[in-house]
Amino acid sequence: MTNIQNFSHTVSRRNLLRGMAGSGAFVLGVNVSGGLSLPKALGAIDASKNLEPNVWLSIATSGDVTIVASRSEMGQGVRTSLPTVLADELEADWSRVKIEQALGDAKYGDQDTDGSRSIRQFYQKMREAGATARTMLEQAAAEVWHVDVSKVYARNHQVRQKGSGRRLSFGELASIAAKQDVPALETLRLKDAKDFRYIGKDQKIVDMGDITSGKATYGADVRLPGMKFAVIARSPVYGGKVKSYDASAALAVAGVEKVVELPAASVPAAFNPLGGIAIVASNTWAAIEGRSKLSIEWEDGANKSYNSDTYKAALVEGTKSKARQVRREGDFNTAIAEAATRISADYYSPHLIHAPMEPPCAIADVKADSCEIWAATQNPQLIAQIAAGVLQLKPEQVRSHATLLGGGFGRKSKPDFAMEAVLLSKNTGAPVQLIWTREDEIQHGYYHTVGASHMEAGIDGDGKVTGWLHRAALPSIMSTFMPDPKMASDFELGQGMIDLPYDIANIQCENSEASAHVRIGWLRSVVNIPLAFAICSFADEVGHARGKDPIENLLDLIGPPRHVVPSTADAKSENYGEPMDKFPIDTGRLANVLKLAAKKARWGKRRLPKGHALGVAVHRSFLTYVATIVEVKVDDDGSISIPTVHMAVDCGRIVNPDRIKSQMEGATVFGTSLALYGEITMTDGAIDQGNFHDYPVARMTMAPEVHVHLVDSEEIPSGVGEPGVPPFAPALCNAIFAATGKRIRQLPIGETIEV
Repeated sequence: MTNIQNFSHTVSRRNLLRGMAGSGAFVLGVNVSGGLSLPKALGAIDASKNLEPNVWLSIATSGDVTIVASRSEMGQGVRTSLPTVLADELEADWSRVKIEQALGDAKYGDQDTDGSRSIRQFYQKMREAGATARTMLEQAAAEVWHVDVSKVYARNHQVRQKGSGRRLSFGELASIAAKQDVPALETLRLKDAKDFRYIGKDQKIVDMGDITSGKATYGADVRLPGMKFAVIARSPVYGGKVKSYDASAALAVAGVEKVVELPAASVPAAFNPLGGIAIVASNTWAAIEGRSKLSIEWEDGANKSYNSDTYKAALVEGTKSKARQVRREGDFNTAIAEAATRISADYYSPHLIHAPMEPPCAIADVKADSCEIWAATQNPQLIAQIAAGVLQLKPEQVRSHATLLGGGFGRKSKPDFAMEAVLLSKNTGAPVQLIWTREDEIQHGYYHTVGASHMEAGIDGDGKVTGWLHRAALPSIMSTFMPDPKMASDFELGQGMIDLPYDIANIQCENSEASAHVRIGWLRSVVNIPLAFAICSFADEVGHARGKDPIENLLDLIGPPRHVVPSTADAKSENYGEPMDKFPIDTGRLANVLKLAAKKARWGKRRLPKGHALGVAVHRSFLTYVATIVEVKVDDDGSISIPTVHMAVDCGRIVNPDRIKSQMEGATVFGTSLALYGEITMTDGAIDQGNFHDYPVARMTMAPEVHVHLVDSEEIPSGVGEPGVPPFAPALCNAIFAATGKRIRQLPIGETIEV
């Protein structure tokens, strides 16, 4: 393939293409960092047949449109929403659109389906990709009719001539359009929002039929000729390794074919497999049975001393002393000294694990000069890159497929499980499906950080909050990739702490030391979980001390509409990787979702039954603003239930309302699981929990009725998958206080509290 790059827009595109006519192809390259670029590559599509104006789109002479989904689908609807944006700008008939899942390939740009970034990063690119093809089709029709292009327009899979009634289908124009000049990005005419046909309207996800009928292919569904099945026995302690083992009983199990020792990963392990003893068998059950028969003596290593109870006590105690300043506004020490009323509280959130319904699974087929991988992954491109390095293959020799994911929550963006399959396939000379059981997933995963927060506030004689202190300790995600820094990174502290939007003159934020003893990874909404729990719970305590209604208190803390620019100390605000001028901390939008949620929940407008109460929390995360109001019911015996939840969401421009509502509903159930049950503990370095009997998730009986209220906005689209989680737990705890007078400052709550 010949690459053509970095040409000026003054070059004649038609002549450039004609000069390459010998290849018989037309492909427009995509500059994924800044939009569409000049032609830069030749592909294998005959220009006389299909129009392929970019890596995401192909229009056949039949008129059928194929749109490539470059992000992974795990129920959030991205395989529908991003193609919808392109189809809208293209003016395609959605019923004639086929979705094709992309391989892991750098040509698509960032394929890591993580951080609630898919719509934010690709909304504009998809519009430009669709507008490019539409423009070329319109130019083709104008050429056919010998009229100026201003006299034609695309509509519903056709190009029409104004005032004449003449029409040509996309299929009729495809091969002609393929010969048109590629329009420069700055010349594209994007549709007016009032003309959107799909954007902003409910779209059923394209996978729904296959998912509900059992036809969908998840990682565990992939089958290859001659495929073997494998599981791995891993050290119960992070950083441990095999001291000795006896595999004779395992090899005696019918179906077990091979026992393979994988080298232990050094600490920090990053994305490397942890190592251990693998059982390769003719079926999964034999592999699991064989593993149970292994006799292994482990060398546990330095983390054997990790015990949750003693670590928790030290972590909380560590937040009682002054620490590294990461934000400073005014003079908190003077403000607190002069305050008429001082309040303080300590909050604790435990380690958590992802527990997706489908544990990690990957299939690898390694040959001498190639490797093909199928994985339930959030990042097929990273899997391909690492596999190529491990196997010393060229990038083009590795094909990485993303199957549908039965949940991800951040776990499946880490490629360690796929690399285990690669190593075992290379060792056995056959395709291997590597399965993680539920116990594997819970006991050997990447854990959401444990966190402790110490909070203080000062209130003057007029009831105004004059000072705010937040001191947090939490093991950093960075400890998984580098020698333990013992301090949180800036991007972690910028998830509620550094970017606190409150209108308080004297704010001081500090970060205390915390060592890591397990693999720390990101989990749905990341450090927003412990930070928002502390911030939103303490805000409610401040309001109670002020004698204010919780909604009135929060509106006062948020203050007037403005853009907050934090005055940081030994840190900087990462703002989720986006510039502040493009995605400011907008208190007007934050207050607006709070008012909307209060209105929809009829806050203060209705009499609640005995034992019922409302609690509220509002939080900005992943550039989206969410207010959550939880109605709780506390029975006389202390049993908790959650009848209803109201959520108001401002995520900028709405692409697919149905999917946004579904993700918020899912975030509520996820948040219910974490708030009531979520806790991973360790004894002598080993995880105590192993399955849903001791790491429960919310069942149907605990799932609340969720009402999601979307703000109609023209702002740039922002995140959706994660922002619904952080405000839930504090809103629930604030509701429990309103019902019982009991403050919850430590998670999980459990289904019953003391009353």
